[in-house]
Amino acid sequence: MEHVPPPAEELALLDRELALLDARRSQLLVRRAWLLSVLTPPVARPAAPPYAAPFGPPAAPVGPRSAQNVLLILGGLLLTIAAIAFTLVSWGHMGIGGRSAVLGVVTVAALSAPVVLLRRGLPATAESLAALASALMVLDAYALHQVAVPDADGRGFAAVAAAVLAALWGAYGLLLDRLRMPLPLAVVSAQLPLLLWAWAAGAGSAAFGWALLVTAALDCAIAVWGKGVAVRVTSVVCCWATGLLGLLVALAQSMSADAASAALAPGLLLLVGALIAVSGAWRAPAWIAVSGGVVTGLCGVAAVGGVLRAGVAWSWSVPVYLLCAVALLAAVRAPLPRPVGQGMVWASSAVTVGAVLAAAPPVGLSLMGAVSQLARVWSGTPDGGIRGALGLKSLPWSGMAAAPVVLLVVAGLSGAVYRSWAWPVRVAGPALSPGSAWRGAAGAGAVALGWAGFTVLPPVLGMSYAAAMSVQLALVAGVLAVAVRGMRCGKDGVGLTALVCGLVGAVSTGVLSLGAEAATYAVFAVLLVVFGAAAVMLGGTAVSAERALPPQSAQAARAVRALQIAQAAVACGAVVCGMVLARAVGASLGLAAYRAAPLLLVVPAMTVLLGVRLRGLPSALPVELTGAVAGVVAVAMAVADRPFLALVLALCGVLAAGTAVRAERRPVAGYLAMALFVLAAWLRLSASGVSAPEAYTLPVTVPALAVGVLRRRRDPEASSWTAYGAGLAATLVPSLFTAWTDPHWVRPLLLGAAALVITLSGARLRLQALLLLGGAVLALDALHELAPYVVQVVGALPRWLPPALAGVLLLAVGATYEQRLRDARRLKDALGRMH
Repeated sequence: MEHVPPPAEELALLDRELALLDARRSQLLVRRAWLLSVLTPPVARPAAPPYAAPFGPPAAPVGPRSAQNVLLILGGLLLTIAAIAFTLVSWGHMGIGGRSAVLGVVTVAALSAPVVLLRRGLPATAESLAALASALMVLDAYALHQVAVPDADGRGFAAVAAAVLAALWGAYGLLLDRLRMPLPLAVVSAQLPLLLWAWAAGAGSAAFGWALLVTAALDCAIAVWGKGVAVRVTSVVCCWATGLLGLLVALAQSMSADAASAALAPGLLLLVGALIAVSGAWRAPAWIAVSGGVVTGLCGVAAVGGVLRAGVAWSWSVPVYLLCAVALLAAVRAPLPRPVGQGMVWASSAVTVGAVLAAAPPVGLSLMGAVSQLARVWSGTPDGGIRGALGLKSLPWSGMAAAPVVLLVVAGLSGAVYRSWAWPVRVAGPALSPGSAWRGAAGAGAVALGWAGFTVLPPVLGMSYAAAMSVQLALVAGVLAVAVRGMRCGKDGVGLTALVCGLVGAVSTGVLSLGAEAATYAVFAVLLVVFGAAAVMLGGTAVSAERALPPQSAQAARAVRALQIAQAAVACGAVVCGMVLARAVGASLGLAAYRAAPLLLVVPAMTVLLGVRLRGLPSALPVELTGAVAGVVAVAMAVADRPFLALVLALCGVLAAGTAVRAERRPVAGYLAMALFVLAAWLRLSASGVSAPEAYTLPVTVPALAVGVLRRRRDPEASSWTAYGAGLAATLVPSLFTAWTDPHWVRPLLLGAAALVITLSGARLRLQALLLLGGAVLALDALHELAPYVVQVVGALPRWLPPALAGVLLLAVGATYEQRLRDARRLKDALGRMH
C-alpha cells in the first residue's frame, strides 16, 4: 500500500509544522512575560541619603559562597604547594619511618575529613580537602617509588600508579557521591595506564593505536553509563581525544601499507574505532550522534579503501576511496538512528569532495597553461602536442591519469541523482529529507565536474594539438547546448553553470588556438557560430517567456532575467570572436597595426546594425557596448599614425551618427559623433601640416552654423550645443592651437575679436554653447598674449610679494566665502537656464 504523500514528504511536512508550533509558543511566552511585568507592581526601594550616593555605578555584591570558594581554593593550593615542597625538598631530613608516617597520616586525614564535613553541611570545604587529598595521593605514589622500589622502571611504575589511583579515586567518588572532583580525576587518570604500559614495553605504533582505542572505548562506556554531568563531559572529551589519536595512527599505517596483508591490521583497528563511534552515538545527543556517524563513515572508508588500494599506484588510490565512499551511502538503509545515518552521508560527501579537490590541480593546469600561447602567437603548431602547447610537457601526466576518472565518475553519479531524483529521495528517507535545492545542486555539480573531466582528458591522454582543439571545441559546443536547454526548460542552476563552464572553456580554447594561424581561424569561426546560435535560441525563448510572464510572479521574473543575462553573455562572446577574426585578417594580410585598424571597425558596424534588430531587448545594450570596445581597440591600434587615426576617428563618428538615428541612443551617440568628427578634422589638419586651418574649417563651420540656425527655428527648445557646438568648435579650437604657436599678432587678434563677438552674442541671445566656447577661447587667447608681460612683471616684483598677494586673496575669499558660494550658484543657475 502506497502512502499519499510519500513518507519522506510527510516527515518533512511534520517537521515544518512542529517548527511553526515552536515558534508560535516562543512568541506567546514572550507576550506572557511582558503582561506579567505590566500587571506586577514594582517594589519600592528605600531612598538612600544624598551623602551616601557613590561616585560611580554600584558594584555587584560579592556573595558569601563566592568568597568562601575563593578562600578555600587558595587554602588548598597553598597546602598542596607546601606538601610538594616538603616531599621534594625536605625529604632527606627525616628517616624512613618518619617520612612514611608523615605522608600517610596527612593523606588519611585529608581523605577522612570530607566525610565529617559533608555530614555537617560544609561541601565546599570538603571539596577543597578532597582536592588536597588527591594531590597527596600522587605524592604518595612518588614517595613509594623513591623509597620502596627505586630500581623499578619509571614508566611501568607510573602505569601501575595511574591505574591504582584511577581505581582509588573512582571508589572514593562513588562512596562520597556528593563530591564532584574525584570521579572526573579518576577518568583523567584512566587515560594513562595503557599508554604508559605500551611505552614501557617499547611497543610499536600499532600497540599505541590499540591502547588509545581501548582507552577511548572505556571513556565511551563511562560517557554512556556514568553518573553526573561532570563525569560524562570529562569522559566525552577524553574519548574524542584518545579515539582520534588512535584513528590517526591507524590511518597513517593503512595509507603507508604497501600490500593488502599489511593493511589488514590497521584496517581492523579502524573498524574497531568505527564500532566504538557508532556505539557511543547510539545513545548520544543529536549533534554528538551526527559527529559519531561521520567518524564511523570515515573509518569504514579508510579501512576498506586501505586494503583495496594496497599495492596500487598512489595516484589511483583516490578512485578507490571514492568508490568506497559511494558504497557507504548504502548504510542509510541500515537500522541506525537518524543522526548517525546523517553523519554517514556527510562522511561520504566529505570523501567525495576530497577526491574532487585532489583531481582539481590538473584541471587548473589545463586551463591556465593556455596563457603561455600569448608569448608565441602564430609561431606554428607547438611541438609535443597539447602538452607542449600548454607549456607543461615536462610534468608527470601519467601520475594524473586518475583525475579525469574521478571527475567523470562523480559527474555521472551526480547526473544520475539529478535525473532519477525520486529514487534517491526514497532511499535517503530514513536519514535525510533532501529538498529541491539539493537536486539543483546535483545537476549543476554534474555539469561542472563533467566539463572539468573532459577538459583535462586531452593532456592526460597526450593528444595531438589538432585533436585536442577539436575535443575542446566539441566540449564548448556541448556545454553551451546544455546551457541553452537548461535555460529554456527553466532549470536555471544547471543552465547558468553550463554557461559559465562554456565561457571559461571558450576563453581557454581561444587563447590556446593562437599558436597556429589556421587553428585561430578555425576555432574562432566555430565559436562565433556557436555563440551566435546560442544567442538566437536564448533570445527567442526570453521574448516568449517575457510575453507569457504572469503578473506578480517573482520566480518567473527571475527566470526571465536569467535568460536575458545568458543571451547577453553569449551575444557578447560572439562579438568578441568577431573582433579576433577581424584582427587576424589584418595580420594575415601583413598590415601594420594602424593599417589594420579600419578592418576592426567592421565589428562595431555590425553591432550598430544588430542594435536596430535588437531594439527594445535587454541584450541590445551589451552587444553595442562590446562593439564600442572594438572601436576603442581600433583607435588604440591607429595611435601610431595620425592620418590613419583621423580616418579611424571619422569612421567611428559615422558609426556613432548612425547609432544616433535611433531615439533611445541619440542623447549619448549624438554628442559622441560630434566629438569624433571634430577630433578627426583636427587630427587631419595637424597631420597635413596645415598652417592656416581656417581655410579648411570655415567652409565646414558656415554651413554647420546655417543648419544650426534652421534647426533652432524649427525647434526653439533645441540645445545650442547640438545646433552650434560642432560648427564653432571645428574652427575655434584648431585656430586656438595655431595661434599659440604663431609668433605674429594678426591671428591672435582676429581670433580674439571673433571669440569676443561670439561671447557677446551668446550672452545677448542666452545661448550656452556660444557663451562658453567663445569665453574659453577668448580667455586662453588673451592669456597667451599677456603671458610674456606677466612674466616680466612677476620677475620685477620682490620675491615676497606674490606669496603676500596670494595670502591676501585667500583671506578675502575666506571672509566672503558665503557670498562667493551664492554668486557661484547664481552663475550656475544662469548658465543652466540658457539653451
